[in-house]
Amino acid sequence: MTEQMESPHVVVLGGGLAGVACAHTLGDEGVQVTLVDRNDYHQFQPLLYQVATSQLPAEDIARPHKTIFREHPTVHVRTAEVERIDADNLALTLTDGDRIAGTHLVVAAGARPEYFGVPGAAAHAFPLYSVADAERLRRHLQSTIHTAPDAPGALDVVVVGGGPTGVEITGALTELMAALLATERISEPGTVTLVDRGETLLSAFSRKSHKYAHKRLTQRGAKPRLGTGVAAVHADRVEFDDGSTIRTRTVIWGGGEAAASVVGTATGLTTGRGGRIDVLPDLTVDKHPHVYAIGDVANIPAHDGSILPQLGSVAQQSGAWAAGNILREVRGEKAEPFHYKDKGIMAMIGRNAAVAEVGRHRHQVEGPVAFAAWLGVHAMLLSGAHSRTDAFMTWAWNYFDRDHAATVEWSGEPERIAWGDETADVPHIRINVVPRGDGT
Repeated sequence: MTEQMESPHVVVLGGGLAGVACAHTLGDEGVQVTLVDRNDYHQFQPLLYQVATSQLPAEDIARPHKTIFREHPTVHVRTAEVERIDADNLALTLTDGDRIAGTHLVVAAGARPEYFGVPGAAAHAFPLYSVADAERLRRHLQSTIHTAPDAPGALDVVVVGGGPTGVEITGALTELMAALLATERISEPGTVTLVDRGETLLSAFSRKSHKYAHKRLTQRGAKPRLGTGVAAVHADRVEFDDGSTIRTRTVIWGGGEAAASVVGTATGLTTGRGGRIDVLPDLTVDKHPHVYAIGDVANIPAHDGSILPQLGSVAQQSGAWAAGNILREVRGEKAEPFHYKDKGIMAMIGRNAAVAEVGRHRHQVEGPVAFAAWLGVHAMLLSGAHSRTDAFMTWAWNYFDRDHAATVEWSGEPERIAWGDETADVPHIRINVVPRGDGT
């Protein structure tokens, strides 16, 4: 047994799934927490593609932090930009000059797009890693449809990255094109090309899932282009490493992610793959027993020695586990290694089309059963931000059950999830700011 700690004050950098889970767990126990995030809201990233394609308003997946912690009086939210992480002194320096220090520091700053040095990608591609990203892309698509829908190639889209993000946005875009065509808003749908250097879509999934995703997207009109890398991105075209070119005004980047840029300001923290912070099995940083790194900002070791993937379930569970270890320390107990409960991997390919691999042996399921798995996992992830997950489940089942393309009313509002929140609980989404991660 170790000596108990009195009056802990935990500083949490980042209000995404990991940071909110950590602050929630500590707040439930009456621990003093200061949560710092550049945005005043928590964003639910798994539904970004729905915002980008006008199937959900941005406000539905962005909930104010102060609303989330309304019943947690010991959790204080500070909306601010962070200039520097001081791991040695368990402190954050803000861009306005303020300094926040505590007895523990939890880094949950999230991720940013990784362009791998591709010329023009950062300037011309649309990433899809934040609510602001999704809303920016939605407005771009809307503007293109209104101003030049019949210009050659104006509606053609290139999606970079064949993982879940790329597959989900591609499926949603093909539905959007079909809806616009059916409602005579366009005379000819744009071509959606999904590009990946690998030879399969959803490479982390089984061969059966690879084939299912490829078949369903192709049936919906998408054009997977595998074994091809992007050489350069321009305002009006994409160049590939085989010398070919596609003319397009819309390149969506889902080709990888790295740790939030604020991690580069920290001293004494060891970083590894993706610029992420390497952590010990108990989620602390080597030589910094009171510093934790969780979620997408961390390289979290699995029991077999591999690194856990950047998934929402990993982020949420690591946040709660870090809080649990802090509470153990407060009680004078020993910290425990993080044990991840694998919920499986899944992707939505469109209405009535989803794929999931669940269980220890990754049993592959499709269609409604896969969607039920997707729904359960996402409802669980949302539970930290919304108490009424039944509203999400009702909306999602209605979405999935429709066998026709959604009618997109550009002059109106997308169908909302009936959260029942107070009208004053509105996030301040700034789409003119280039996001750099959840907490930077």
